Amino acid sequence: SLFDSPVERYLKARRSIQHFTVIQLGKCCSDTAKCLSFHRYVVHSYNFFLFPSTLGITDVEFSFSASSIQFLSHYGFDYNKFLKDGIPYMNEVQENILSQHLSASSWKHSSSLDRDVLKKAIDEVTCWIAAAEEEETMILQDLSGYQIFEVQLVLRRALQNVWTQPLGGKKIMVKKVSPQRRQLLVNSRYDYCQKELILLSARGFTNLFRMLVRAKKPLVGHNMFMDLMHLHDKFYKPLPESYEEFKRNIHNLFPVLIDTKTVTKSIWKKCLFPRVSNLLETYMILCSSNVNLKDPTCPVIALASDCSRYAEKKIPHEAGYDAFLCGSDTMLCWTNKTLLHFVCRYSDAVEAMPSFPQYLTMLAKYLNKVNFIRGGVSSINFSGEDTPCRHPPRLVVHVQGWPEVNERQICQEFKAICHFDVRRLSKNQFILLSNKFKHVRFILRDFKHHPHLRISVYRHWRHSPHVSCLLR
Repeated sequence: SLFDSPVERYLKARRSIQHFTVIQLGKCCSDTAKCLSFHRYVVHSYNFFLFPSTLGITDVEFSFSASSIQFLSHYGFDYNKFLKDGIPYMNEVQENILSQHLSASSWKHSSSLDRDVLKKAIDEVTCWIAAAEEEETMILQDLSGYQIFEVQLVLRRALQNVWTQPLGGKKIMVKKVSPQRRQLLVNSRYDYCQKELILLSARGFTNLFRMLVRAKKPLVGHNMFMDLMHLHDKFYKPLPESYEEFKRNIHNLFPVLIDTKTVTKSIWKKCLFPRVSNLLETYMILCSSNVNLKDPTCPVIALASDCSRYAEKKIPHEAGYDAFLCGSDTMLCWTNKTLLHFVCRYSDAVEAMPSFPQYLTMLAKYLNKVNFIRGGVSSINFSGEDTPCRHPPRLVVHVQGWPEVNERQICQEFKAICHFDVRRLSKNQFILLSNKFKHVRFILRDFKHHPHLRISVYRHWRHSPHVSCLLR
């Protein structure tokens, strides 16, 4: 809603994000080298399928939106890969719970499938070990994922005269050993069930997330507000109730944010940049004939050999491809002829023929400004105060002779002309808010003689219920 403040929007999104999971994440980075008079960027783009960690008692419930499933299926999303081969991940709270669970004397399981697998493994080993000699081995097969760890932990705790070792694939070797030999093997370099190794495996993608945090490199995204909330919730800590605390945490994790949506929105009017609805359209426009490709200072963007399919085919909404588009848009944005003219004309920070690094300095005003879709601010500033939005004046609708009217009915009344967000002010009064000045003019003109609705510009001192109470 256009009425949403950043705090209200954050709290709405927080409730939603807690019920959904991340199923795919894209990362794009580049090697850069200066070749004669230009910069060449070799881009490496990665596409990760993710699935929440299920080791031990950890079990995450999440929801699917039917429309999202339909949308991703249309673009060829591989749900089998997500479900069967998704890389695990967890946040710090979930890791602490698992760490305590690993230190406990008993091992519990959230999955009935795992319990059946464990029972079968224990039955096989107990039948075998009764007649086995020391140093004799057997092989357990058809184990997958975390079952490799869980079977070993349960067997070691249940039987003091066995040692286990993964063989790769879906197999575990079980060896009968003496208690003395067992004691020497525990916590040695031959112990594949050390607590830290299990936690490393269970963290999965979170290990890479923490590497990115430590690197403190600029994080580039497109319309990335919800992305940042998911990164915080799934890989760092559960989202806090405080909006300001969320902003501080994100700024500490990623001190430099660049939202390509914020950049392109800001230059629509100033540079006659076409209005585009998605990331791919932005990229195509920046790669069109308007781009000053002959300028020797322009960067050359080349996909690495192992990412060649992105050069051969457009794959929108695949996370790795979208990550490539985000990074490319940032580099290409200042090579557009129209933008160059704007930069040179209106900025004292660059010379008449600036170099490419100088173009990048022009991004400084957009750093840490993340686009805010249809709300009370134009962008969220993760390193300061949020930028207020310049909305058209609000309108107040006074309803006469129309009992039990609600917000939806008011919306329908104006739908044929334009769209307004509606909020009830009192029993028979509603506030209208639009993001277009012309819509306000249309409504004030066309509804002047409406039989049931009297419309005027909202004045706080006159229409606010709190002010009215004070004046009575």
